[in-house]
Amino acid sequence: MKQLERLMYLQGGDCFFCGKSIPDGEASVEHLVATANGGQKSDDNCVACCKSLNTLLGSRTIKEKLQIVLNQKGPFRCPANIGKQGSETALPPDPLDGKVALVMEDLRKRGSSRPLKPDTLRNTIAAVFGKQFTEEEINAILERLQANGCVSVQDGKITYKLPPKKKKT
Repeated sequence: MKQLERLMYLQGGDCFFCGKSIPDGEASVEHLVATANGGQKSDDNCVACCKSLNTLLGSRTIKEKLQIVLNQKGPFRCPANIGKQGSETALPPDPLDGKVALVMEDLRKRGSSRPLKPDTLRNTIAAVFGKQFTEEEINAILERLQANGCVSVQDGKITYKLPPKKKKT
């Protein structure tokens, strides 16, 4: 049984944070202590939540993640539902989002010559930023690409599902 399936079973198919049922295809593994911050990939450090919350929490520290949860007044509100009822406000943006967007744009431009192995992709990410990033920052970007479903790593090989570039309106 895969980790996500196991966590969903243990959590009764509900989000760890809001307790609501997660629709098929929307579940993801959230590392409470991000692997980029030294967190392990074990079940003790992982919970199931929706992809939008996983993206929002990203590689923030456990303190920052807890603060986001505690800042909610009343029951926790999933970011996937923010704005649907009109009274919620957006949560603060994750600084990693812009960096991930730059990497995705570079990967789109590469077309069929995208990196096929994780180490090559890490080198590509480093090159996008002039090799100014630490290994932890590069791994955080790779982890975010995986959490967003843009990159999948299996048996040491990478496959891509990059969304099309958003058109300016």
